[in-house]
Amino acid sequence: MISKDIDKAIQILNLDGLVAIPTETVYGLAGNIYSATAVKRIFDLKQRPSYNPLIVHIGSIEQLHDLVQDIPEKAKILADKFWPGPLTMVLKKKEIVPDTVTAGKDTVAVRIPNHPVTLELLQLLDFPLAAPSANLFGLISPTQAEHVADYFKDDSPMILDGGNCQNGIESTIIGFENNEAVLYRLGSLSVEDIE
Repeated sequence: MISKDIDKAIQILNLDGLVAIPTETVYGLAGNIYSATAVKRIFDLKQRPSYNPLIVHIGSIEQLHDLVQDIPEKAKILADKFWPGPLTMVLKKKEIVPDTVTAGKDTVAVRIPNHPVTLELLQLLDFPLAAPSANLFGLISPTQAEHVADYFKDDSPMILDGGNCQNGIESTIIGFENNEAVLYRLGSLSVEDIE
């Protein structure tokens, strides 16, 4: 079901359901990170291996403090410059972040997506969203609501229609080792910009 109804999306997410959300990169398959039911359903629907961690989407930098233990100085600089935007940062997680979301790792991947519809949704929710790309594992990431509907057919979650994704390429993922930034995945954001 493709819809522009943010209130309906909020209802579904509050009831442990999933909603496909638009971002500036690709559409994500989103669920409440604190709902074991929602997180399991993301893995099942995508046919994604459980050792593959999920990216957590938040609506503000303030929310980052709820999820991570500390924010390295270079992470603060990158967040100021590129959030909201196609940058995901991997940081030491707090206990509150479920291991199912992080595949048992002591770090969590977080970003603030730069899409007006999803930013509004995130700012209205009481919890962050786990949202890997809304496709079957290993297939091309969807950049339109119709792509998501095609992937999941009868099993499709509600799709929050935000039009075509601007970038069409996943976010760039950066981690930190000894306070130095380390590139984990090249995406929409270039290494030159980050440097």
